[in-house]
Amino acid sequence: MSPARKSTPAAAKRGTGQNKTGAGAKAPAKPKAAKRVARLSPADAEEMFARLKALNPTPTTELEYSTPFELLVAVALSAQSTDVGVNKATRKLFPVANTPQAIVALGVEGLKPYIATIGLYNTKAANVVALSQRLLAEHAGEVPRGRAALEALPGVGRKTANVVLNTAFGEPTMAVDTHIFRVANRTGLAPGKTVRAVEDGLLKSVPADYLQDAHHWLILHGRYVCKARKPDCPHCAIRDLCRYPDKTPGEPEPVAA
Repeated sequence: MSPARKSTPAAAKRGTGQNKTGAGAKAPAKPKAAKRVARLSPADAEEMFARLKALNPTPTTELEYSTPFELLVAVALSAQSTDVGVNKATRKLFPVANTPQAIVALGVEGLKPYIATIGLYNTKAANVVALSQRLLAEHAGEVPRGRAALEALPGVGRKTANVVLNTAFGEPTMAVDTHIFRVANRTGLAPGKTVRAVEDGLLKSVPADYLQDAHHWLILHGRYVCKARKPDCPHCAIRDLCRYPDKTPGEPEPVAA
């Protein structure tokens, strides 16, 4: 596989507001437990993805990359960070170092200035250099295509492995982030209390014909439509299918035939 550098244009403005935690600030409210919703029927799940596909036939990650290694690094950097922030960093980093050899040559201290705008950059710099060393020592500098080998790399967990397997290698895996977790629970597609429960539920409930791209459809839907604080239900293409009881009021958009 030789993927071209990819980036999906942002469909909506991102909010970056942060809660104040200084003296006198109120402690953040304890999040309410998610309401139980009815599970989507197989027919409704099929219709849901048919509509999402009609809106975006070829979804992809918003992280910019041109090789599996670049994608691996970008995903490793993305924990608790936005894709926008990661892309700003990698646009400077990758022209200088975009192979395991180049990252190892750069070293941890050399890597830090490129990613200093990203959260947890000290830990991430150490992990990226360490995983690059491991790739050179055990995989001839290539990103492995197996889950166990990926998860054995420093700083790589199940979600990162799922993203790489799906996006770089075309495997029908399901990486569950906060957006997908929210959409799966709100819609009733795959309700679950844990990330792994939602992942397993999605692998069972997503129709086989849509599983390859389901990760991208769900994350984009959660990022731009089914937002955490105020979902844009009036403009949601799957509003009538969704089981979420607290829909944002407003006139729904007509569903195309």
